[in-house]
Amino acid sequence: MAKFKIEVDQEKCISCGACTTICPDNFELKGEDNKSFPKNSELDVIGCSQEAADACPVQCIKISKI
Repeated sequence: MAKFKIEVDQEKCISCGACTTICPDNFELKGEDNKSFPKNSELDVIGCSQEAADACPVQCIKISKI
């Protein structure tokens, strides 16, 4: 089974919260700038994380197979 790695480009993130709305199981806003972070950066099943990445208005979420 493929594994997936999730990365969020903190420079590009605008803290809009679209990812947390779509996939609260795997994304959260935190830190001083309230940026997006994956709760789990490696997943066996991509689930709603791909939908969250696709909905990001600045495309700062990268998902790749590992």
